[in-house]
Amino acid sequence: MKTTPFHPRLSELNQTGLYGHWSGYLSALRYDLAAKHEYFAVRNSAGFFDTSPLYKYRITGPDAERFLAGLMTRDVRRCRPGQAMYTVWCDDAGYVLEDGVVFRHADDDWLLTAADPNLGYLDSLVGRLRVSIEDVSEDYGMLAVQGPRSREILATLAPEVKDLAFFGLTPAKMGGAPVTISRTGYTGDLGFEVRVEADDALGVLDKIIQAGEGQGLRPFGEDALMMLRIEAGLSLINVEFNSARYAFTDAERFTPKELGFGWMLGRDGAALGDDRPFIGRRAIERELRDGTSRWATVGLWVDWEAHRDLHLEHGLVVPKDETPVPWESMLYGGPDRDQRVGYATSLMYSPVLQRHIAIARVLPEYAARSSTGLGSTVHLEITVDHEYLSVPATTDRLPLYNPARKTSGTAREPAPISHRMEQS
Repeated sequence: MKTTPFHPRLSELNQTGLYGHWSGYLSALRYDLAAKHEYFAVRNSAGFFDTSPLYKYRITGPDAERFLAGLMTRDVRRCRPGQAMYTVWCDDAGYVLEDGVVFRHADDDWLLTAADPNLGYLDSLVGRLRVSIEDVSEDYGMLAVQGPRSREILATLAPEVKDLAFFGLTPAKMGGAPVTISRTGYTGDLGFEVRVEADDALGVLDKIIQAGEGQGLRPFGEDALMMLRIEAGLSLINVEFNSARYAFTDAERFTPKELGFGWMLGRDGAALGDDRPFIGRRAIERELRDGTSRWATVGLWVDWEAHRDLHLEHGLVVPKDETPVPWESMLYGGPDRDQRVGYATSLMYSPVLQRHIAIARVLPEYAARSSTGLGSTVHLEITVDHEYLSVPATTDRLPLYNPARKTSGTAREPAPISHRMEQS
């Protein structure tokens, strides 16, 4: 197994010795005995996470923009130098292959990050375009610094972050080492990612740890990250969706619209632009025009009273486990609750929202909202005393947790919880 440039220092901080495998690298599952401690560090102060195992591709040349515009579903031509953009790319049938972030450093200099290897696929699309694609995955370490105090901590080392806009990026120096800082992350909170050359990684990490002394800064691992990203409604490959490249049937493939990325497309494809032929465009336009989406991706609020009463009736302590359920949980509807109308892909008890929540895939009609602003009622299948039972849940737009500080110009206190929470 490979280790990241930050590993020598992070291994000293790991009290558990628990690691997973991420793209051939050791990746800490958690540093503390309880992932909830790391989770609350991000929600209340700040935490740092090693994202170095992401694949990184540098795309350069006079035709770099044209190349990416013909690949990405979202119009990356709107991404200016000094900006980043989250997007997906699809096959000819309009099914999602993967998602990632493009970082534009100059007119002809881009960086693409992805969870899965894509070099061979990208190279196969170059053709006669004047584009060079280089795998620089091992050349850089990447550290995500997330949470309401992340800006304050990083600003002591790199004042440039004070005015950095959401999904903006800037060159800077930390302790004399050149870095690139972007206002991006995977926690749904105020946060930044620091990219640094591998040889300088340990020195930069030490500077960040030192700057965070007294600020509640601590490392967090994959277990806490899963909790954070579910609250933020962020999809994860091989959980919310599978790459269409490896799917056996269309039931395992999903379109951007079905995955909740309709905001990338606009109404009837209006956000796609008029003159950009990208892979999958015709299929996506046909889906939007004919209304053939099979699914809608939504958030779920589980009825906490029904959930509590169901367990109490069986003489059980009400479970409030923040560990996400590692399997799909079925959803039912119809007059007799006997029609399968979808499934939850990621289900957990949210410590900050104090409710069981989920990211779910439902039939499109169950994603509709009533005149009161509430979604549809479905019934979530759970197991009690070895018996399949169900509790009602309400669909809602994602994200379920969305603090104003995530995108605001200055750090703020956590936004008030949704009015639906207050009513309950």
